[in-house]
Amino acid sequence: MRSHLLVGKVRHRRARPFTYQLEHDVWYASLDTREIDHVARRSRLVTRNRRGILAFRDSDHFVPPATDIDTAIRDELRRAGETPDGWSISLVTNLRILGYVFNPASFYLCRDRDGRLRVVVVEVHNTFGERHLYVLRQPGTAAPEPRSGERPKEPFTAGMAKAFFVSPFISIDGRYAVHVRDAEDLRISIVLRQDDAVVLSTSLILERQPMRDRTLLGLLVTRPLMTLRTIGLIHWHALRLWLRGAPFFRHGDWARQAVPHGGGGSR
Repeated sequence: MRSHLLVGKVRHRRARPFTYQLEHDVWYASLDTREIDHVARRSRLVTRNRRGILAFRDSDHFVPPATDIDTAIRDELRRAGETPDGWSISLVTNLRILGYVFNPASFYLCRDRDGRLRVVVVEVHNTFGERHLYVLRQPGTAAPEPRSGERPKEPFTAGMAKAFFVSPFISIDGRYAVHVRDAEDLRISIVLRQDDAVVLSTSLILERQPMRDRTLLGLLVTRPLMTLRTIGLIHWHALRLWLRGAPFFRHGDWARQAVPHGGGGSR
């Protein structure tokens, strides 16, 4: 089974208008999009499209919400000009825990028949209930072919213009650089630049673990209510940024100009 768990750290570093850093423990499921039913059948903890301690719900992804995630991602790749027949696609995402999930970002790692990481689709959610997909291709076509059973060591790098409102403390302007290294562990970094200066750096450093009930139970005990913790920490760090006087941008009109608030102004 190609599906597995990913356990590690998320790190954020804000560079402007002041330095602000955070680091938290996280874990994700890496689901082969054609294996999800198999994962649910062999697990006593994971369900698909029904209630459970841990649940994957297709409609938690895509715009409009998916009814079958494998069909949805392959249709998206075809719209982007790819021919994903025979590709393997892994979705790195949070599962629902006791019915609740919030995924700041999910990643579809799309490998062609030769095992090359051809396309990365980043699905971003914001706290306003909106979703946006970025379809990324690596510039150029040359890449070494992996030996049988080995993951390619070459990293995937691509860029995208920011086109989606995520945080009220960062404007809609800017461009992301995305770096994915999918080898013995999985490392994903996203850097946002505005006016040629780094504003925000985010990284995930994740180790692979088997998709077993024993492992899942251990994560539920040692890192409980992860999805509720995620949304709670988002609001906690937002409060701290507001109190420090980070510029505030309105969601309603995708504002590009900071508006004053009571936190002391930009500094």
